[in-house]
Amino acid sequence: MQDVIAVTYLWLKAAHIIFMVFWMAGLFMLPRQLIYVHSAAAGSEEEAQWIKRMGLLRKIILTPSMIVVWVAGLLMASELGLFSGGAGLGWLHAKLLLVVLLTGFHGFLVAQVKKNASGQRPLSEKQLRMFGEVPGLLLVLIVILVVVKPF
Repeated sequence: MQDVIAVTYLWLKAAHIIFMVFWMAGLFMLPRQLIYVHSAAAGSEEEAQWIKRMGLLRKIILTPSMIVVWVAGLLMASELGLFSGGAGLGWLHAKLLLVVLLTGFHGFLVAQVKKNASGQRPLSEKQLRMFGEVPGLLLVLIVILVVVKPF
């Protein structure tokens, strides 16, 4: 299996980057869409359209992209020696922690979409705007870890 991963490593890396961009784009869009639902009248056609759009974004872009990012990332990590005790991978451990947090944020947003679809509005527009910054902050930290490899 390791030989296959070694031969396809660059393809895995390309897929990882491409689907990371898709996933991040969706994570940037979803809080904004939640803000639009927030201002739509309950039971209105506009609300129904935003709920539909958020569901499609989640089902077509967000979740499939997240899955590809995790699968490709873990395969590459195994090639780097993550599961065999490879040295000098502190940066990768930190990156994985941040990706776990990003995945948790993804789940949090999905829960918010479902609450909004049922007519609840548990978060204010200001809170949604603040949550919209989370993926950007995590992205900055992740890219620094991958490029600079500070530890």
